Amino acid sequence: MNEVKLNTIRALIGEATPKIGRFEAMILLAHILGKPKEYLIAHDDEELPDTTLMTFDVYVSMRLDGVPVAYLTGRQEFFGRYFTVDHNVLIPRPDTEVLIEQALIVAPEKPEILDMGTGSGCIAVTLAKECPGARVTATDVSEEALAIARGNAETLGAEVEFRKGSWWEAVPEGARYDLIVSNPPYIPTGDIEGLDHSVKDYEPHMALDGGADGLDFYRFIAAKWKNAIRLGGSLIFEVGIGQAPDVENILAQNGFEQIQTTADTQGIWRVVEGTING
Repeated sequence: MNEVKLNTIRALIGEATPKIGRFEAMILLAHILGKPKEYLIAHDDEELPDTTLMTFDVYVSMRLDGVPVAYLTGRQEFFGRYFTVDHNVLIPRPDTEVLIEQALIVAPEKPEILDMGTGSGCIAVTLAKECPGARVTATDVSEEALAIARGNAETLGAEVEFRKGSWWEAVPEGARYDLIVSNPPYIPTGDIEGLDHSVKDYEPHMALDGGADGLDFYRFIAAKWKNAIRLGGSLIFEVGIGQAPDVENILAQNGFEQIQTTADTQGIWRVVEGTING
């Protein structure tokens, strides 16, 4: 009878799968080995040293404690590129790719774009890469987040101007943009404690808390920064589940026209946009 080996790639993935799922187990082991996930499949009978087994056990334990996989590996894929992340920034999510797609549809030739509350820089960097000739400015109040975003822009070869400042004062008076985009904090304050453990205990609260009803930043940005949008330009928001009608109303009340909402791949109304026509 052949001896069952417990130190192979196959064995480690098999042991971890009931705990954290096969997909996450493969991501973590591939990260530890410095190999793509495809390598694990092609070499699943490879025996691993004890040090790798111990490291993998630590990662699985941390994941079971709620630490997001992206914070364990230090990176997350977004729009076909990998972005560095840590606990100072929200983890980029596929939902936000809808915002990118809509921005690319409405952006004029060589647009000037402002990304408010950039976090990891995933929106700003992606637009700079995907929109030829774009001049992109990105803001955040967190110097730690900006350091992550600047690093991502440099690594991915994107030209983005990063500015430190709050939602109130991040850009110079009189600046004008063809497009303002934002994925602002939109979780109602009272709902944060009910979020999944991996979100509420690890992702930055300042990037989650949208005030009593979750709409504070939509109201503020739509009112204060509408005059920073050129005629014919657009403001595009990512919104939380069920918030689209309220954000549509906020845009309408502030003089935006051609307001439309786009659903994500799950059928959730995820992006709301409006245009300034005069």
